[in-house]
Amino acid sequence: MTLKRPISTKAAILVAQKEPLVVDTIELPKSLDIGQVLVELQSSGICGSQLGEIDGVKGTDRFLPHLMGHEGFARVIAVGPGVRHVAPGNHVVLHWRPGAGMQSNPPKYLWRGKTLNAGWVTTFNRHAVVSENRCTKVAANTDPDVAALFGCAVTTGFGVVENNARLKMGEAVVVFGAGGIGLNIVQAAALVSAWPIIAVDRFNSRLELARKMGARYCINSSQDDAENAIRQALGEKELDVFIDNTGLPEVIELGYQLTHRQGRVILVGVPRQGNNVSLYSLPLHFGKQLIGSQGGEAQPQNDIPRYLRLQQEGKLQLEQLVSAHYSLEKINTAINAMRDGDTAGRVMIRF
Repeated sequence: MTLKRPISTKAAILVAQKEPLVVDTIELPKSLDIGQVLVELQSSGICGSQLGEIDGVKGTDRFLPHLMGHEGFARVIAVGPGVRHVAPGNHVVLHWRPGAGMQSNPPKYLWRGKTLNAGWVTTFNRHAVVSENRCTKVAANTDPDVAALFGCAVTTGFGVVENNARLKMGEAVVVFGAGGIGLNIVQAAALVSAWPIIAVDRFNSRLELARKMGARYCINSSQDDAENAIRQALGEKELDVFIDNTGLPEVIELGYQLTHRQGRVILVGVPRQGNNVSLYSLPLHFGKQLIGSQGGEAQPQNDIPRYLRLQQEGKLQLEQLVSAHYSLEKINTAINAMRDGDTAGRVMIRF
């Protein structure tokens, strides 16, 4: 199949940290390197990681200006040498966790006559050059919003439950932070029959959605004392697992206190650089676990087909997770809506 290759495209560019993204036309690479895939985006989710990237949570960004975004749904336009797993005309989920295929060199775009950096996958651009191992082929008729969610929100959320927390039936779990990933953690915990599932967030709209996903108790930490409310919800039951999506040291410390002697504290959110956590380490010698998560340790080439089958059989609630759609030109408005809590679930960019 031969598809027309564009020479330029529209993109949202991070030019300076703590500043709005700049939406402008950029020039695509003239040729594809080994392992590279040119795609046309149909949809992209906005993850909290991108907000952290804009805010400089991990420190100074050495690669500015650069493109952003790491979960999307796209059609393959062309492939570079050595690509075997996808072909022009295929539809793919774009994900940041490495999957099957080659890892290419990151592409170099041009913007206003100068080099514009990008990683192995970006999704805040109408067309993108991505690494083969950041693409997983799916059916062409897959819902664009649902497909994009498998790039991060679903695979991370379910991976946290399956691979990091290893939740068992009847175990008590707290999910602190009920954004896009947190809601999928709640949903995955419900699928494995964890009990009770306690969701904590600052926004009632997110908590209402968490209840629909399977949370038994929902606590608004901006209105109630989270520690007391969690203890009341648990009653006589001990807390087995605490999953933090906020990256706030005080929340991580709270989870460490609340879990029982052999409980697990799962760190999904990333603390801002310099914000250290203070813990009494002795319980770690006697079975308590503090576990860092990197995207739920998901394996996209295996996990995306598995989770898609569940979705197709009506086992997953994913359409309800999409709260709003914006055009690429309105991406800064979308980001502000996420920050303000105006959107309960995932915010999607539609191309």
